[in-house]
Amino acid sequence: MHEVHTRPVKRVSAGWMTLLALAQMGIIMATTVGSQILLPSHVARIDPAHKEASLAVVFAVGAVCTIIANPLFGAMSDRTRSRFGRRRPWIVGGALVCAASLAFLAWQESLAGLVVGWAVAQLAFTAALAAAIATVPDQVPIRQRGKVSALAGVGQLAGPLLGGVVATVLLTGVKAAFLAMAVLVLLLVLPFGLFTREPAEEPVEGPAEGPAEVSAAAAGAIAETAVATAGTAAVTTGPAVGTAVPFDLSAFLRGLWVSPRRHPDFAWAWVSRLMITLTLAMAIGYLQYYLRDAVHYEGLFPGSAVEQGVVVLVAVFTLSSVVPTLLAGWLSDRYGSRRPAVCAGGLTMAASALVLTFLTSWPAAIAASALLGAGYGMFTAVDQAMVTQLLPADADRAKDLGIVSLANSASNTLGPVIAAPLVTSAGGYPLMYGVAAGFATLGACLIWRIRGVR
Repeated sequence: MHEVHTRPVKRVSAGWMTLLALAQMGIIMATTVGSQILLPSHVARIDPAHKEASLAVVFAVGAVCTIIANPLFGAMSDRTRSRFGRRRPWIVGGALVCAASLAFLAWQESLAGLVVGWAVAQLAFTAALAAAIATVPDQVPIRQRGKVSALAGVGQLAGPLLGGVVATVLLTGVKAAFLAMAVLVLLLVLPFGLFTREPAEEPVEGPAEGPAEVSAAAAGAIAETAVATAGTAAVTTGPAVGTAVPFDLSAFLRGLWVSPRRHPDFAWAWVSRLMITLTLAMAIGYLQYYLRDAVHYEGLFPGSAVEQGVVVLVAVFTLSSVVPTLLAGWLSDRYGSRRPAVCAGGLTMAASALVLTFLTSWPAAIAASALLGAGYGMFTAVDQAMVTQLLPADADRAKDLGIVSLANSASNTLGPVIAAPLVTSAGGYPLMYGVAAGFATLGACLIWRIRGVR
């Protein structure tokens, strides 16, 4: 029995990379501005006495939806066959539903309405992003993936700044900001879904990334999973490439489990990402409340709103990330080494959290944002490229990337749950950021357990 692989060999164009970066920029912009600025402001107005707990409920429900949607939409995308391709229908459909859900949120005046609207928005975000990310292993050669991931990373990091400026400087009011995010999502995401093409798949036998790109152990692990999960994780000598594979729910559920024993690299990459993104979720989830209640931003700058302080920190975060992101992606492609940049990014994020563990001031918040941007930029630029080299099987790329993305979803779920009691305890924000620093350090160290990539 042989597994049929598709190995991208043709380099993608700068235009293709730019449209992908803009699409990811639009998705991340909407979800980040919504979670950092719009939802906290909305919740604080609706339930000021219990804003931390109420915000955690909104985030948790949305994250649970994302946990379900990541592998599900990925699997459906893998099995989609249409004249528009596998990925593009999900990108376009996700963008349209995302815009509609943001417009719905603009008119909500209850916590229940926010929960429902944000849950639908998260489902739409996930459908579009899962399909967009899967286009990288579909179409990008390994030696170009660091650059592609880095450019997409810059887009993801710049999105919150663009959205933050629009939501707090150019516009006034939550309703107008939600509607603006809806329009920007359509303008940024739809071009990639509408104006790019998916090339025909060409079957080749052998390791998915070629003998020069994967170690013998990694190739053996891939082959082992192809046999073990023939129903969902491989395309064998059965249906021809391009033939729709029926969706089997029981096989899909079995395929959600990727054995850590058979695929230790995949497992270590998942856990490492969980730890590092958990730090990010804890660092930014309560940023607005940190500035209001700990730094007393509005007292330091009379006449300024705390949302404007968030935008300033987002600007620092974004600008400090650009050079490290692009440099890390370029170096990882040039030397074929991914792990050092991912580890350095995690440790830099830990340093950011440690700044706020020991210092509570506006200058400290700026310094921490700069470190967080640089660290997360290095991490996000290379980690995604690294993960595409560890996927168990080509036939289920989007589903397996969805499983990896569960680490992000889990961190978004666990972050508020872990942070809320720490913030409201005697330790307060210093304790929360100290715990976040520990998570990032652990995630950075676990990178070195991965053996399938350098």
